Amino acid sequence: MRLTSVLAAAVIGLGLPAFGASPMGDDGLHKPAWLRDTFKDMSEDLADANAEGKRLLIIFEQRGCIYCKKMHEEVFPDPEIEALIEDNYFVVQMNLFGDVEVTDFDGEVMSEKDMAVRWGVVFTPTMMFMPDVAPESGTAAQAAVVTMPGAFGKGTTKSLLNWVLEKGYEGDEHFQKYLARKLAEDR
Repeated sequence: MRLTSVLAAAVIGLGLPAFGASPMGDDGLHKPAWLRDTFKDMSEDLADANAEGKRLLIIFEQRGCIYCKKMHEEVFPDPEIEALIEDNYFVVQMNLFGDVEVTDFDGEVMSEKDMAVRWGVVFTPTMMFMPDVAPESGTAAQAAVVTMPGAFGKGTTKSLLNWVLEKGYEGDEHFQKYLARKLAEDR
């Protein structure tokens, strides 16, 4: 019994991620297995997502973000949500204060942090869902079919992922009404 207590204290002391949490990268961001390591060229990423029959999802995060931590420890590991992401989304992570080069749909190249400014991203996490077809001009922010800033619970996140897959943004049912309906159905 005592050895168990010592081992538990050692794990806590080492700051290892909680059960279900994704590992941390050198940049201090969570790195779940479903993230894609790309050159962050939006046109290429969209083409790759389409080739796999998936939707391109850009997620902005930052080191020390308590809301990102909540999503990676409590929401994304949920089996239904994780399966939705793995099966249907091509996810590219951006660091709100990162220096990795990003190429926008219009060919503009700049660092992640400068692209975040260009795209109007001011909060983490922010999820940007891209269209099926690359825009002929403009930025990813202008092309995004949905942009969702903030951390949300499992029900909202699951509904958002499904609403995008169902192309609810093209219909008459606003996401908030869709969410209310889905939550009522799940009760």
